[in-house]
Amino acid sequence: MARTKKDRLIQMAPHFCGFKPVGNQCKPGTEVIINFEEYEALNLCDYELLKQSEAAKLMNISRPTFTRIYESVRRKIAKAFIEGSSIQFEDGNSSISDWLKCDKCQIAFTISEASERLCPICKSTVITEN
Repeated sequence: MARTKKDRLIQMAPHFCGFKPVGNQCKPGTEVIINFEEYEALNLCDYELLKQSEAAKLMNISRPTFTRIYESVRRKIAKAFIEGSSIQFEDGNSSISDWLKCDKCQIAFTISEASERLCPICKSTVITEN
């Protein structure tokens, strides 16, 4: 029996849905799916320039698990670039730290601690910890 996957802690999900190549008509079903934990691994290593061991600690996973996630996202991006496929983001085995949810429009979002607790879309003040 396979072990259940532990949720990976991510600091922030992408604030957009994905990418599409310019000048290319993408066929339905050819998109590449990148999970939030893969996005976070790419962000931590390639954008924030952390070592894999440091990034693994932030995501609350082992370094070998982090390496597998990181290699997976890099292969997926390479495939999308070479084949001209669109990239879509979706949830995976992740839990997002310090996120809020608007009870009115149901979006999840983060804000800085100094900001007023308002939904960025509908400006509602009725929000809960996610």
